[in-house]
Amino acid sequence: MTLTTLSTPSARKRKVTYVRDISKLTEIPAHERKALERVAQKYVFRANDYYLGLIDWNDPNDPIRQLVIPRVEELEDWGKLDASNEAAVTVEKGVQHKYRDTALLLCNEVCGAYCRYCFRKRLFMDGNDEVSIDVSRGIEYIRQHPEINNVLLTGGDPLLMATRRLREILARLREIPHVKIIRIGTKMPAFNPWRVLDDPELLDAISTYSLPDRRIYLMAHFDHPRELTPDAVRGIRALQKAGAIVVNQCPLVRGINDKPRVLREMFEKLSFIGAPQYYVFQGRPTAGNAPYEVPIVEGYFIIEEAKRNLSGLAKRARFVMSHESGKIEIVGVDDRHIYMRYHRAKNPADEGRFMVFQRDDDAFWLDQLVPVRGLGAVPARAA
Repeated sequence: MTLTTLSTPSARKRKVTYVRDISKLTEIPAHERKALERVAQKYVFRANDYYLGLIDWNDPNDPIRQLVIPRVEELEDWGKLDASNEAAVTVEKGVQHKYRDTALLLCNEVCGAYCRYCFRKRLFMDGNDEVSIDVSRGIEYIRQHPEINNVLLTGGDPLLMATRRLREILARLREIPHVKIIRIGTKMPAFNPWRVLDDPELLDAISTYSLPDRRIYLMAHFDHPRELTPDAVRGIRALQKAGAIVVNQCPLVRGINDKPRVLREMFEKLSFIGAPQYYVFQGRPTAGNAPYEVPIVEGYFIIEEAKRNLSGLAKRARFVMSHESGKIEIVGVDDRHIYMRYHRAKNPADEGRFMVFQRDDDAFWLDQLVPVRGLGAVPARAA
C-alpha cells in the first residue's frame, strides 16, 4: 500500500483558519457577542472556519453551534473542574493509571476546537500544567509496569501535535513488548478532516505502528450526524486503510444529540462506514456544563429508543459514566429502580459488581443516587 493511496490529491489540500476571538463571529449579533466574551474569558473559545461552516446561523439551536459557541449559562456556579478526580490516579505528570491494564498519556493540551461541555476544560485554563510535553517519564512508567497492555494517547487532541512528535511517541511505545494496544483519542476527523487527508506522513505513522497483532485504535469523537461530512468520512476511510481500527465515542449532550432520531442516524451512519459507536457517556458534572447535562434516566431512555430497529452492529454502544470509582454501565431502568454494573473498576474487587438504586429522574451522577439496601452500596472511595 502506497502513501498516495492513503492520502488525498494535493489539489484538494487546504489549511483551516483557527478562530479564538468571539468578536470575529459576525454571524452573531453584536450584543450577544459581548455577553459571550465574558464566558470565553473563563472557559476558552476555539474553533476553525471548516467547523464553523457547518453551522446554520439562522437557527439559534443549531447543534453544531451548541457544541462550540459559548452560552451564558456556563457561568452558573455548578460542578467541579475535575469531576472524576483524575488527580487521584495521576502517577506522573501527564500520566493516569486508573485501571490495572490501561494507562493514559496526556500528551497535548490543545484541540482542533473546544467542546463547550469538555470534562477536561481545566487543561485549557491559565496556570494548568497537567500535560507533559516531554512524555519520557510517562513512557518509562509504562515500561516499568508490565501489567499495562493498553495505552491511550489523549489530552487535548494528540492529532494536533506535529506528526513527527506523534510518530516518536508511537515508536517508543512500540519498543515496549507488553504494550499491545495503542489508542488515540481524537476529534480531528470531525473538527478538521484535512489534518488526516493532507498528511501522508501521519497515515504512514499509523501504517507503520498498527501491527497485525498490536493494533492502533482510533477513538473518534463524532457527536452529531452532521459532523459526518463527506470529507470527514474520507478521513475515517484513510485512517482505516492505514491500518487503524476506528470506533466512535461521545457524551450525551443537551441540545446536541439528546434526541433518539439524532443518535439513531449517527449510530447507523457510523456502522455503515465501519466505525461503530463504542460508548455513549453520561455527562460528567464539570464546572460550566450545567446547560449541557441530561439526567441519567432520561439519557437511558433516549439511548434505548435510539437503538430500536437498528442492526446489531449499529447498537453495540454501552451507556456509561466515567465515575471516580470506575466506568459504570447503566443497564436498566424500571418504575422503581436504576440498575448499574461496573464495566471497569478502580478497585479490582468491584469489577463486574451489580448495583441497584432508587429511581431518581433528576439525578445526573452516581453520587446523587440512593442505593437499595444491600444492593447498591457505593465503594468506600466515594462515601
